[in-house]
Amino acid sequence: MGVIPADRTSLARAMRQGAKNLAIAKDPSGWERHISLLDGRAVYVRPIRPDDEPLYGPFLAKVTAEDLRLRLFAPVKDFGHAFLAPYIQIDYARAMAFIALDEATGEMLGVARLHDNADKVSAEFAILVRSDLKTHGLGWQLMQMIISYGRTKGLRSIEGQVLRENATMLEMCKELGFEINSFPDASYICSVKLKL
Repeated sequence: MGVIPADRTSLARAMRQGAKNLAIAKDPSGWERHISLLDGRAVYVRPIRPDDEPLYGPFLAKVTAEDLRLRLFAPVKDFGHAFLAPYIQIDYARAMAFIALDEATGEMLGVARLHDNADKVSAEFAILVRSDLKTHGLGWQLMQMIISYGRTKGLRSIEGQVLRENATMLEMCKELGFEINSFPDASYICSVKLKL
């Protein structure tokens, strides 16, 4: 499972513009949740904020290189401010990112994103959870929030790209009703789409 990038074109554009030029809309209220993982851990999920940046370092230290590769499709070594800025400074008119925090420790446990496509009726999702929590139900619950948010926003579909070898993510998508197809000109990538 993974998070970054929800939309590579938008990410590149945002990085070129610089975070200071993004028109950040106020985060939407009413999207905070208190959930429990299968092991009973209490988790607080809310829209991400710029001041969450310091949480990423310890979080990414608990995500294996393999899990990062499955999400990003390539190795990434520098997770500094320039890389993270587009992921924490969200224009909520065009995107959403939910951060999951351990209620006892405040540690970041996972993140899920949804970024509008140019057509404004579909959006691309991305999700990443800490590697030691992959079988605890966090990814499933974050995906449910993204789907619910997409429906509330009036989107017609959400979609993503998943490496064919990422069996866990593909199985979750299948269980949630996503259509799974081969990506044109790249048989190692699957295109997943859920009609809302």
